[in-house]
Amino acid sequence: MQYHWNWSILVAQPYVGWLLDGVTWTLLVAGAAWIIALAIGCTIGVLSTLPGRTARLVATAYVDVFRNIPLLLQLFLWYFVLPELLPGAFGLWIKRDMPMPEYWFSVAGIGCFTAARIAEQVRAGIEAVGTGQRMAAAAMGLTVAQAYRYILLPLAARNVLPPLTSEALNIIKNSSLALTIGVLELTGQSRQIEASTFQGIEALTAATAIYVLLTLGVIAAMRALERRVAIPGTLGRG
Repeated sequence: MQYHWNWSILVAQPYVGWLLDGVTWTLLVAGAAWIIALAIGCTIGVLSTLPGRTARLVATAYVDVFRNIPLLLQLFLWYFVLPELLPGAFGLWIKRDMPMPEYWFSVAGIGCFTAARIAEQVRAGIEAVGTGQRMAAAAMGLTVAQAYRYILLPLAARNVLPPLTSEALNIIKNSSLALTIGVLELTGQSRQIEASTFQGIEALTAATAIYVLLTLGVIAAMRALERRVAIPGTLGRG
């Protein structure tokens, strides 16, 4: 059977509205998950470089668990399994009365998964600064917290900006997995258009183009940030 093209559905209601809703939910999931990922990832990354054995063990355990379990499986565990493990009344509230549980569990799952990857990048960035900076901080009488705050973390931030760009792109693309637990983000809305119109190629092409535009915007923003914080004469961009 010959396929009948109909690109006009992409500008017709309600389908254009569905796509816009999908973009909104994609940005909401990715943005909230990015905040969680940065907060947890930076914390775990710092813990993995501290002298204390306990801190390093905690950081290693977190990274090994969240980085080595597929993200799709993690979302299922967050959404279907976790409420069953919580105390009765609280678990029942989550399953029955919690507003938008699929959204919040998507954010938590994607955020915690990405945090493990960011933690390794932060760890590598801090270790790339070198022991000389640590020794200089100790010679100046700085505490460990002050050494991290004023020397190690500012220098490490410049080292991890390029890999963080990749993680920012990944978190936008990984937000599409939220569809599997009921979030109608961009991929979900394009599938809904396909089911309603049987114009799957047009709907998926539109979703692809929107993903490309979103990721190109992230790349441009991160490159501008890299140029702003780069130190001339170092590995950063001038």
